[in-house]
Amino acid sequence: MGNSPVVEVEGKRLNLSNLDKVLYPTTGFTKGQVIDYYARIAPALLPHLAGRPVTMKRYPDGVDSEYFYEKNAPKHRPEWVTTAPIWSRHNRRHINFLVVDSLPTLTWLANLASLEIHPSLALAKDINCPTMMVFDLDPGPPANVVQCAQVGLWLREIFEHWGLQSFPKTSGSKGLQIYIPLNTPTTYEVTKPFANALARLLEHDHPELVVSDMKKEVRGGKVFVDWSQNDEHKTTVSVYSLRARERPTVSTPVTWEEVERALKKKDASLLVFEAPQVLERFEKMGDLHAPVLKLKQNLPQVQPVAAAPAPQPGTVDLAAQAEEDEPEPKPKQKAAVNKTASKTTSKGKTAPKSPAKKKRRAV
Repeated sequence: MGNSPVVEVEGKRLNLSNLDKVLYPTTGFTKGQVIDYYARIAPALLPHLAGRPVTMKRYPDGVDSEYFYEKNAPKHRPEWVTTAPIWSRHNRRHINFLVVDSLPTLTWLANLASLEIHPSLALAKDINCPTMMVFDLDPGPPANVVQCAQVGLWLREIFEHWGLQSFPKTSGSKGLQIYIPLNTPTTYEVTKPFANALARLLEHDHPELVVSDMKKEVRGGKVFVDWSQNDEHKTTVSVYSLRARERPTVSTPVTWEEVERALKKKDASLLVFEAPQVLERFEKMGDLHAPVLKLKQNLPQVQPVAAAPAPQPGTVDLAAQAEEDEPEPKPKQKAAVNKTASKTTSKGKTAPKSPAKKKRRAV
């Protein structure tokens, strides 16, 4: 195959370009290899992109050069590429987002040197209804993904209290991301304050390791629990997406056992995977993230008692209380996310106690 071949992908003709162009200088990973990776991982990746508006992060000259985000689908796109017009209040116009719903579209996108793919948490047909909630765990040096593993396990335990399943994946960069499938009617007005409340609860109970404030100056040596990704205006890197790092790392679904092993061994390398490894893992393990697409779950209806001060608009109170099968303790100055003691219920359940400290160019 030449450096700029014309190929046919599922009946669609594509003009590929500059296949020998190195996009990851440290490893020599080329544009052709990027396209090959996305073509091979497509059976796993495409279901996670189908029907969702996508933002591209393009690196026309590779990871060491300038990049740009692209939300509006390029005007030069093939006629068979699907788009979704989404109203932007900020821009006061519709933005035609890409919808990556086929192998030809994914191949075309990779040929644009869109190394990273960032989909919405919601489907285009119901853009205000997220189908999942996400916590992006971002370590501030010298903390790394090992510390993220600990925070992720605390999150898992909290959701297990409510009978909810959660699924981890590496960010492909420095941290870990925890997904809670919903696939039931909800809104960002529910999921965002809920995520904020949990982040603040973790910060209160583990101040030595957790921070919920995105200010850089307070994040050194701690894990920032980024709850703000649960927003209609934001996107999170897709599972199986390449990342624009020194090496071609991938945002990779992992098992909780792998997270526990990395924490036990204090070995960050156990949660770092490059493109060839991810292809091997998919062949062997299948799509570990598949349940996120179909598992139906409801967030608990957590409400403060009448005696507690009213929370600020857009927030949820989550008190740190004993497990439901323990005797009810006398009220303590145990802070909820609004820093006051309160008891909360969730369909007959008490809110869980936070776990014990443990320039654009041609491409």
